[in-house]
Amino acid sequence: MSLIEHFVGLFIESAPWLLMGFTVAGLMKAFVPSELLAKHLGEPGLMATVKAALLGAPLPLCSCGVIPAALGLRRSGASKAATTSFLISTPETGIDSVTVSYAMLGPFMAVIRPIAAISTAITAGLLVGADKDEPAPTTSEPVQPCCASKTPEPEPICCSKPNAEESAPETLATRLKDSIKFTFIDLIKDISLWLLIGLGIAALVKTYVPTEFLVQWGDGFMAFVVMALIGVPMYICALSSTPIAAGLLFSGVSPGATLVFMLVGPATNIAAMGLVKRELGNRALAAYLGSVIGVGFAFGYLTNYLAAQWSIDFLAQTQDAHAMLNSSLGTISAIVLAALMAYALVAKYLLGQPASMHYADAITDEG
Repeated sequence: MSLIEHFVGLFIESAPWLLMGFTVAGLMKAFVPSELLAKHLGEPGLMATVKAALLGAPLPLCSCGVIPAALGLRRSGASKAATTSFLISTPETGIDSVTVSYAMLGPFMAVIRPIAAISTAITAGLLVGADKDEPAPTTSEPVQPCCASKTPEPEPICCSKPNAEESAPETLATRLKDSIKFTFIDLIKDISLWLLIGLGIAALVKTYVPTEFLVQWGDGFMAFVVMALIGVPMYICALSSTPIAAGLLFSGVSPGATLVFMLVGPATNIAAMGLVKRELGNRALAAYLGSVIGVGFAFGYLTNYLAAQWSIDFLAQTQDAHAMLNSSLGTISAIVLAALMAYALVAKYLLGQPASMHYADAITDEG
């Protein structure tokens, strides 16, 4: 098959699950109050760290968008441990990425991925420990997210500012309307380019990379190291990392190494790490990186062990997932998603229209 055929096939396979994940993300935007997050992340001790991991895991924020959200919570009184935990669990997984993982990688990877993300986040929070040096800052100084320096492109959604009208109390109908706009305009605008890049890389790997080459380097400790080195500097969200991971997995990379990539890539990038160091300190940065890589490697070995013990056929699992959706539904979903993405890309990069509000800003402003 040609590169274009592989790309179109991957897009059609993932489109229904993407739309499902976007819908759930929009409902969360409408019904999960940001005040709830600030309240529970401000509690001291282990429970705040666990709550931060559990509350952050389903949120549809990338490694860029989570920065202003987490730092807004920090300035609202959240501990360093809870903030670090939130910073890791949120970009590593999400409702949208879990649904796409189920479609493209199978149910086993869809389950092990959020478990690994939450475990990584809790471990990092425990390593950071209690705040011993200073209380959480409460300054009103604006948070500079990792995307603030990306000019002259239009500001990403995580950099946009809510207006006064959106800060007013909202009715249920207004919240639902805002959640639909957030999901099918703002969120798609934020991730469309990276999603296309992810699908493109997956199609390239599937078309041109010999299986024998990836099998040679696709397993063991060195494979984990390579996946970590690739993932650390990347600006990629959990959703758009999934098609790349699928291309790697089905070309010969071990499931454990694939999981390492999906954990490290979304959770780390150079700008985000610089902000963690500045706002939370060297200890938090060391715990952040050590947990993402160390726990990622541990779950990589666990994934390989379980896959061997249970004789998991990942290709068969994904075929079962695809069988749940008939071809017409996949095609219709792909057409709808393509239209939404085309509108989002034109609005963002050609017309320069900023998004009206991102979930991260709602949390940050309440700090």
